[in-house]
Amino acid sequence: MSSLIIIIIVAVVVVAAIAFIILKNYRKVGPSEVLIISGGRKHTVTLPDGSTRQVGYRIRIGGGTFVKPFIEQAQVLPLEIIPMEFQVDDAISTNGIRSTVKGTAEVKIAGDEASIHLAAEQFLGRPLSDIRDVALRTLEGSSRALIGTMHLEAINKNRKDFAKAVFDDVGEYFANMGLKLLSFNLKEITDPSGYLEALGKPKIVQARRDAEVAEAEAARDAIIKSAEAKKEGDIAKILADTEVAKANQDFELKRAELQKDLNFKKADADFAYELQRNKLSQELKAEEAKVKIIEKDSAIVLEKKEIDRVKQELEAKVIKPSEAEQFRLEAEAKGMAEAKRIQGMIEAELIEKVGRAEAEAMRLKAESWNTYSQPAVLQMIFEKLPDLAKEMATPLSKIDKIVMVSNDGKMGASKITGEVASMMSQLPTVVKSLSGFDLEHWLKKLGDKNKDDKTETPPESSSADSQK
Repeated sequence: MSSLIIIIIVAVVVVAAIAFIILKNYRKVGPSEVLIISGGRKHTVTLPDGSTRQVGYRIRIGGGTFVKPFIEQAQVLPLEIIPMEFQVDDAISTNGIRSTVKGTAEVKIAGDEASIHLAAEQFLGRPLSDIRDVALRTLEGSSRALIGTMHLEAINKNRKDFAKAVFDDVGEYFANMGLKLLSFNLKEITDPSGYLEALGKPKIVQARRDAEVAEAEAARDAIIKSAEAKKEGDIAKILADTEVAKANQDFELKRAELQKDLNFKKADADFAYELQRNKLSQELKAEEAKVKIIEKDSAIVLEKKEIDRVKQELEAKVIKPSEAEQFRLEAEAKGMAEAKRIQGMIEAELIEKVGRAEAEAMRLKAESWNTYSQPAVLQMIFEKLPDLAKEMATPLSKIDKIVMVSNDGKMGASKITGEVASMMSQLPTVVKSLSGFDLEHWLKKLGDKNKDDKTETPPESSSADSQK
């Protein structure tokens, strides 16, 4: 078990080491770079002249490749553009004029495989500044040589031709080094003797003279043309004024005609307007009359509806409740009248029955009294007289204090005794009102009877009064 773990660990370590070596030795370059891998087996390359030869390196333009460890090594050769500025001092032209020429150029290592092989053999491992110096010296030498074969004014006039000659001259040199000239431009050409400036002075003077002549001619032509233009302008102005006057006259005539037509049309329009206005006014009045009629009709309808509404409201709030109240009162009155009638009948019947009962009782009482002897009747009356006197005196017994006021001069107990005697004298009247029996008359009759020594019963009138 432990040996298997050791084997796995060793395998993992070996795989990690291989991966690390592969990753470390995998070299990549950009599109403007060339990777030169030297070592290993030799490769056959074809040179620009068509010949072949064996080299101990291989190239990779952009991208990446694996570099064998301990066998191969990799270096980078740049393919980027190298800008430069050059200056050729004391260059002598064909006509013996010394001059200084300044310009700019751009070079780079050519991108074809043969040029890369040539550049690798000469510039690999060297900085860009070395490539710039080599190219700059080559350009300066070529420019100096070409200046010596040309006139200075020709170089100044035909700078493109000079640049083309430089391209043609240095092309072969650069090709042998694997380089390529991309651009060449002359910026400035100066000469200490002032040759170029002197060449320009006659032309400048001539140009100035031509300019002055041209200016004078132009001024003359301008004056002539101005006079002619003024004459033509005056003529044109006169003609124009004439035309304007004529045009004004025509315009005034035309305007008068137009004004006349306008006045006619305006009069017609005003007349038509008045007619139309009167017509519209009449129509408006007719419409207003119709509207008033409609408003009156609407007011009448509204008034009728309002009357109906008030009538309905009156009927609903006054008449119907009044009729209902009248019906209720009539019903109540009828009910009360019927009830009173029935009550009256009942009361009349009751009174009739009570009267009959009382009459019957009185009759029976009279008959019973007729059966009583005189002493018995007197005994009954006299037995009730104390009770009557007692009842009449009961209110006096409940009085705590009596104040007697008299106008006849009687005072004290005699006044009270007189009042009591007066009250007692009213007993026959009370007995008559309560029982219908005339005690005073009966006692009077009884006294008369005793005087006549008669033993007869009281007369019929007394019986009738007692019955009453």
